[in-house]
Amino acid sequence: MDNLLAVRIQNKVDSFSKGQKRIAAYIEEHYDKVAFMTASKLGATVGVSESTVVRFATQIGYAGYPQLQQAIQEMIRNKLTSFQRMEVTTERIGNSDVLDFVFNQDIDVIRRTMEETNHDSFYKAVDSIVASRKIYILAARSALALGTFLSYYLNLLFENVLLVQATSEGEIFEQMIRVDESDTVIGISFPRYSRKIAKAMNFAHDRGAKVIGITDSSLSPVAQASDCVLLARSEIASIVDSLCAPLSLINALIVATSLKKSEESKKIFQNLEDIWDAYGVYEKVDDSSN
Repeated sequence: MDNLLAVRIQNKVDSFSKGQKRIAAYIEEHYDKVAFMTASKLGATVGVSESTVVRFATQIGYAGYPQLQQAIQEMIRNKLTSFQRMEVTTERIGNSDVLDFVFNQDIDVIRRTMEETNHDSFYKAVDSIVASRKIYILAARSALALGTFLSYYLNLLFENVLLVQATSEGEIFEQMIRVDESDTVIGISFPRYSRKIAKAMNFAHDRGAKVIGITDSSLSPVAQASDCVLLARSEIASIVDSLCAPLSLINALIVATSLKKSEESKKIFQNLEDIWDAYGVYEKVDDSSN
């Protein structure tokens, strides 16, 4: 179990009631399950009331049970194996409809990300991107889809954008050999965090580049190396993490950047439309029957 949580419990253990001691013991032994239990379910599991669970959370220093649960979730997400993720998801879904469960989870994750996003950090990141000589994008594994999406649109807006191919640490550093204080590096990583991406972001930071981290926690290795951190929640969904909130955040980043370069963006996209039309890039849909 996380040392900070263990210390919080240990510091208060002498003041616990019998019921609270049962809660503490269960958390210490089964924190991977508690991370996704409601307060009422945890109470029923250990034989105490929901209000006892809530009092336990506040007694060890959290604002309430949701904050305790969030702390445990952040603690375990980078440690769970794919098999454990499937077990957690199966238990959480239970008899619910899978489609409805996933949709509702994604809606909740986007809502919480919107409520918690630091607007100053967001617009600081936009200004950094617009002012850059060159933009490097770092992403690996499942986050590579996010990096590719961001790279595609920034390449339409800027001349010098590089999606770094993260096949090996050596190749990453070779592609970033010229990075300096006039550049911006955007690193995207979610549990389980990529060691290669974290190392590359530290390299960029040491070279004086402006480093933007898109991740899920201020404790993530990506955040530690960043000048500007954009946090987006993700949730466990079987063997994968739901990345709808990070994608929504990246959408907002692209929109804000294009608006910052409004006149130039209009010219670029008008030129693109003319080229696409002249060379038949897209299939035209005949809607005359409607």
